[in-house]
Amino acid sequence: MEASAGLVAGSHNRNELVVIHGHEDGVMQPKPLKNLDGQVCEICGDQVGLTVDGDLFVACNECGFPICRPCYEYERREGSQVCPQCKTRYHRLKGCPRVEGDEDEEDIDDIEHEFNVEDDRQEGKHGLVAEALLHGKMSYGRGPNDEGIAGDRSVSVSGEFPVSSYGYGDQMAPSSLHKRVHHPHPIPEPGSEGWDEKKEGGWKESTEDWRQQQHGNLGPEPDDGNDPDMARIDEARQPLSRKVPIASSKINPYRMVIVARLVILALFLRYRILNPVHDAIGLWLTSVICEIWFAMSWILDQFPKWYPIDRETYLDRLSLRYEQEGEPSMLAPVDIFVSTVDPMKEPPLVTANTVLSILAMDYPVQKISCYISDDGASMLTFEALSETAEFARKWVPFCKKFAIEPRAPEMYFTMKVDYLKDKVQPTFVKERRAMKREYEEFKVRINAMVAKAAKVPPEGWIMQDGTPWPGNNTKDHPGMIQVFLGHSGGVDTEGNELPRLVYVSREKRPSFQHHKKAGAMNALVRVSGVLTNAPFLLNLDCDHYINNSRAVREAMCFLMDPQIGRKVCYVQFPQRFDGIDRHDRYANRNTVFFDINMKGLDGIQGPVYVGTGCVFRRQALYGYEPPKGPKRPKMVSCDCCPCFGRRRKAKYKTQKGGVEAADLQGTDDDKELLMSEMNFEKKFGQSAIFVTSMLMEEGGVPPSSSPAALLKEAIHVISCGYEDKTEWGLELGWIYGSITEDILTGFKMHCRGWRSIYCMPKLAAFKGSAPINLSDRLNQVLRWALGSVEIFFSRHSPVWYGYKGGNLKWLERFAYINTTIYPFTSLPLLAYCLLPAICLLTDKFIMPSISTFASLFFIGLFLSIFTTGILELRWSGVSIEEWWRNEQFWVIGGVSAHLFAVVQGLLKILAGIDTNFTVTSKTSDDEDFGELYAFKWTTLLIPPTTILIINLIGVVAGISDAINNGYQSWGPLFGKLFFAFWVIVHLYPFLKGLMGRQNRTPTIVVIWSILLASIFSLLWVRIDPFVMKTKGPDTKQCGINC
Repeated sequence: MEASAGLVAGSHNRNELVVIHGHEDGVMQPKPLKNLDGQVCEICGDQVGLTVDGDLFVACNECGFPICRPCYEYERREGSQVCPQCKTRYHRLKGCPRVEGDEDEEDIDDIEHEFNVEDDRQEGKHGLVAEALLHGKMSYGRGPNDEGIAGDRSVSVSGEFPVSSYGYGDQMAPSSLHKRVHHPHPIPEPGSEGWDEKKEGGWKESTEDWRQQQHGNLGPEPDDGNDPDMARIDEARQPLSRKVPIASSKINPYRMVIVARLVILALFLRYRILNPVHDAIGLWLTSVICEIWFAMSWILDQFPKWYPIDRETYLDRLSLRYEQEGEPSMLAPVDIFVSTVDPMKEPPLVTANTVLSILAMDYPVQKISCYISDDGASMLTFEALSETAEFARKWVPFCKKFAIEPRAPEMYFTMKVDYLKDKVQPTFVKERRAMKREYEEFKVRINAMVAKAAKVPPEGWIMQDGTPWPGNNTKDHPGMIQVFLGHSGGVDTEGNELPRLVYVSREKRPSFQHHKKAGAMNALVRVSGVLTNAPFLLNLDCDHYINNSRAVREAMCFLMDPQIGRKVCYVQFPQRFDGIDRHDRYANRNTVFFDINMKGLDGIQGPVYVGTGCVFRRQALYGYEPPKGPKRPKMVSCDCCPCFGRRRKAKYKTQKGGVEAADLQGTDDDKELLMSEMNFEKKFGQSAIFVTSMLMEEGGVPPSSSPAALLKEAIHVISCGYEDKTEWGLELGWIYGSITEDILTGFKMHCRGWRSIYCMPKLAAFKGSAPINLSDRLNQVLRWALGSVEIFFSRHSPVWYGYKGGNLKWLERFAYINTTIYPFTSLPLLAYCLLPAICLLTDKFIMPSISTFASLFFIGLFLSIFTTGILELRWSGVSIEEWWRNEQFWVIGGVSAHLFAVVQGLLKILAGIDTNFTVTSKTSDDEDFGELYAFKWTTLLIPPTTILIINLIGVVAGISDAINNGYQSWGPLFGKLFFAFWVIVHLYPFLKGLMGRQNRTPTIVVIWSILLASIFSLLWVRIDPFVMKTKGPDTKQCGINC
C-alpha cells in the first residue's frame, strides 16, 4: 500500500476508477508466510506438535486434554504426573524417558495408538476454498488486463504483516515460545534437520542433555531460585489478567439490603393496594400505578449489579510473552476506526488530535492501521488530515522519545501540571518549546482551512492540481480512498516507520439507504479487511483521543489471553470527559453508569457496547459464534455395562473397495464445503478478496498481485450497492434499525454466546468532550432514548429476541430490557411529579391516614433506599455528589428528553412521522465553561419548566390555605410539602440552567410555562377530576336534621 499513490476515487457500479494527482513508485514484494496449524497447549500456549511417528501428540488417552511434549515430560518428571483435566495418571508414551511409577505399566511403546486423534483439516479446506474463490466465479468486475492473483500465501498490503505476526494467544511461533517457556533447543520434529529416524538413541541423548541443562531450573536445588531467566519464564506463563472480586465486607451487606428492600417494597405495595383513598380515588390509583412501575424498573436496574467485579491487567507479562528482545513483536495487529461527518460541527482540529494520539500510541508501528471515515466527503477533512500526517512525522518521535502523556498535543500543551516531572533528558525543555511552536503553526494552518471552508465557491471545491473535488455533492459522490502514511513515505523525521493512515469516504447515491454511522462503520470493516485485515478493531469517535498510550495493550491482556481470550467479543473501556465543570451540574460524566452498572454487568456476561472506546474481535463482527470448549472423546461401552466404557480403537476398512469409498466420501465432503463457502457471497457480498480475508480467522491480508488491485477492491467494497441482498446490518457488523446502533450490535453478540470485558485502567484509556450546555445535553439524551424506543419496538427487542440459543444470561437480559424500556418511565414520572401540586391545590392526598404500624413500612422503605445507595457508593468508589447529580438528572431527563423520545418514537413507528428537535444557539462565551451558561432554545425545556411552576404555585396555595384554616391544617400539609419539595430539589439544576449566568430566563420560556401552568391550575380547580363528588347536604356542617 503506497502512501504516495494519491487519492483513489471510483464507483464499482459505474465501472469508474480514477487516481487523482498521484503516482506509484514501486511494487510491493510479498513476504513468505508461515503456516500455523495444529492444536495448542493449554498450559503454555505452544503448539502441541507431533509424535515420533508423525501423528498429533496426545498426552492423555482418557480425555485428550491438549498439552505439548515438554509440558507433558515436565509434569511427569517434576509435577503430580496426572492430567490437569481428568486427573488420570499420565502413562509413558513412546520416546519419553521413564519416571518413578512407570514400573507398574506394561513395557510397550505404542500406548498412544489406543486413542486415535484425527488431524484437523479445516485450515487446509479453507485454503482450498479461498483459492477457488479468488480464481473462480467470484472475480466480479475485473477485465482481462487485471493482474492475476499469484501465490497461495497471505501477503501484506505494505509488506509489513506476515501471518506469523498475526498469531496471538495460542497461535504463537513454536520456536519462539520454546525459548520463552520451555527450553532453548526445540524437540526436532519429523522431517526437520535435527531429526534422525534411524537414531532414536541419539534423540534420547539430546533429550537427556536438555534435561541436564534444565535440571537447574526445574529441579529442587535451592540455588535455582536465583536464576533470573527462570523467573522471567515463570512470570511469562502467568495469566495476563485476573478478576478482583469486591470484598465480602462490602458486597455481602449490599446484597442483604437489596433483599430486605425487595421484601419491604412488596409489603409497602401490598399496603398501598389494600388501603385506597376513597375521597380521592383517582389520585390514589394514579400513584399506585406509578409506584408499581417504579418498583419493576428498580428490579431491572438493581439485580444486574448483583455480581460486580474489578479486573487487573499485567502489561509486563504481556511484553514477556509476546515481545522478546531481538525477536519480532508477536502482538496482534489492530485496525483503528475514527468516524466523522460534518467538519463544522466536529472541528478538524479535534479530529486531528485524535489521529495524532493514535499514531503516537505505545504499540508496534507495523501493527497499527488508522482509518478515518469521512461520511460527509468534505475536502476540509481531507486537507486537514493531510496536514496532520505531515505534523505526525515530528510529533510521534517526540512523544516516544520523552514518553509524553497524553499524546494528543492540544491536551498535552494545555494541561496545568508540572510538565518537567520525571523528565531527566537535558534537551527536553528545548525540544518541547520547539514542538509547541510547531503545533501552534499547525493549528494556524488548520484554522485557515476552516475559515476558507466557511464559504463554498459556486463551482465547488477544486484540488491543488486543478481536479474538481469528487465530494462536492455530499449526497451523490463516488467512493474515495487516500493512503497518507504507509509502506512508502510513512517515516518520521528520524527515519522510523509510522503507522498506516488511510482516508476513506464511502460512495453515496440518492437512491440508496446509507444507515448513517452504522453504515459507515461497516464500510470501514470491509475496507480494512481488504487492505490490512487485523484480527482486532478499535473504534473511536472523532473527539475521543487516546489518553493512555498503553490502552490497546490493556485490551490485549484479555483478547490475547490463551485461557479466556477466544470467547471475548470486545473489551469496553469507560468514557471519560474533559472540559466539564467541577460540580458536573448535568451529570455529563455519567459516573454511576460507568462505575457501577458496567462493573455489575462485567460479573455476568460483560458490559454493553457504548459506541466508542471499544476493541472488537473481527470474527465476532462477522457473525461467528464463539469457539466451543474442548470436548471429551466419545465413550463406547459393551452391552452389559452401559455406565462405564472404554475408548475403542479406530477400525480401518479392510473390505474390497473400502478405500475407494472413503476417498469418494472425502471428495463429496470437499465439494459440499466448497459449495458452502461459495454461498458466502450471499452473506458477505460479492468480493472474492474480502471473502478470502474473512476466512482467515487469525487475520492477515488476502492474496493479491499488487497494491493497485487491493485499492480497486477496496473501492468496490465501499460502493453504495455492495450491501444489497447481503446480511450486512442484519447479522453482520454494526446492526441497523436504530440510531443507537451500539446497543443492538453488542446485544447480538451476547445472544450468540460471546462475552465482553470491562477494562478500567488507573489512567483513563480515552477521553472525549461532552455537551455541558443544558439544551445540548438534553438533545443528546433525547437521541439515546429515541434509539432505545426504536429497539423496543423492533424484532431485536430483548423482551422477545434471543431465547432460541439460550446463550444470553437472564441478568444480562434484564440489563438489556432496562436499556430499552427506561424512556417509558417518563410517563409515570411525569404524573408523579405533578401529584404534589395537585394534592396541594385540591387539599387531598394520595394516602389515607396511616397507623403507627403502617408507618413502619414507609420508614423501612426510605431507610432501605438510602442504605442501598450508601453501600453501593462504598463498593464502587463513586462520590455522593456524583450519585446525587445522577438522581437529579434522572428526573430532569425523564420529564423532558425521555418523554419526547417516547412521543417521537411512537409517531415514527405507528404513523411514520419523523420529527426532529433542533437547537439554535443564542449566546456564547469564550472563557472557561462559558458554554455551560449559554442558553439554546428547545422545546425540551417546556415540560420541566411547567412542572416547576405548578409545584411552586401548589406550595404557595397550600401554605396560604394552612394559614387561613388554622393550626390543625399544618399536620396534613407537611406530607404534601415534602412531596413537592422532593420534585423541586430534583429539578434545581434545571432551574439554574434556565437562569443562566445572569439569572435571567428567556422571555419565551417564562411566557409558555406560566401560560400552561395557569391554564392547568384553573382547569384543575374548576373540574377537580380526581376527587370523588358527593351529592346532598354536608352532615358535618348542618347535622343529621338539616
